Amino acid sequence: MQDRTIGVAGLGLLGRGIAACCLAHGFRVVGYSRRETTHAEALEFIDEAVRDLVERAGFAPRIIDDWRVRFVPTTDLAAFAGCEFVVESVVEDLETKRVVFDAIEAVIGDDVPVASNTSAIPITVLQQGRRHPQRFLGMHWAEPAHATRFLEIVRGEQTSDEAFESTARLARLFGKEPSLVRKDVPAFVVNRIGYAMYREALHILESGIADVETIDRSCRNAFGLWATMCGPFRWIDITGGPELYGRALEGVLPTLSTTDELPRTLRELMEAGAQGSRNGRGFYEYDEAEARRWDELYREHAWRVRALQDEYFGRERDGDA
Repeated sequence: MQDRTIGVAGLGLLGRGIAACCLAHGFRVVGYSRRETTHAEALEFIDEAVRDLVERAGFAPRIIDDWRVRFVPTTDLAAFAGCEFVVESVVEDLETKRVVFDAIEAVIGDDVPVASNTSAIPITVLQQGRRHPQRFLGMHWAEPAHATRFLEIVRGEQTSDEAFESTARLARLFGKEPSLVRKDVPAFVVNRIGYAMYREALHILESGIADVETIDRSCRNAFGLWATMCGPFRWIDITGGPELYGRALEGVLPTLSTTDELPRTLRELMEAGAQGSRNGRGFYEYDEAEARRWDELYREHAWRVRALQDEYFGRERDGDA
């Protein structure tokens, strides 16, 4: 059982998953949201997440009963005064984050690290105007936050070595395998690679080379085979090596999209208000049952990937039961 207190500012989908992860690994958590309804939803989610970890990941059954004792819901950021680490996970809006940071910095100790769960805003920008910018850094989680091993830790231009290294140690206590991003760039590592793939997928679609279903099927049956086992560099090594891929790239690179404008198809869907499975309109159409099926499929897949990766590679379970 940990004796440290983590502050989680924002209890939306990712925030409540972060809180669940910390609680499951024995930490005390102060969870902030302005709305009582959000707190009620978070409590229900955390209970389900903790039971997930007991049933699927072998965590000690006692956490089902004791996590509530270690969770302090609040609508006032002043409650963060005793926190030894803070994760901000409010909406992806710079001004909103700055207001939250102002309130947090007013009450926490000068040496307490503050990590932003941003997926795209540069950490160096978030550090601007801070009282102690050296303690600010990025902590990019993935949904479902309590189950996945993924976590990117991103240093801004002013992030101190101490804050960066202590956050990496803490991440391992959360049961993560942290990716240390040592230079602040927009969208960090995983999303940058992902956005390049999305752009090329849209380019193939708009060029009439293949339709949506074919592109998805190809990626699922190819990337889906290896991406849970290894990354692109390992894949190159075990399927021909740099020489083979280098020769192929020389011919392919000139044909890839390099546009810096939003692809037409994506822009039109955006303008039409398409939110994918959230509102039933995206590259595919969804009714309520179909949207729920894909959500359940994704979550089940996340657990299977976790189990498979642990079986293949093992890990130091610093914070696991």
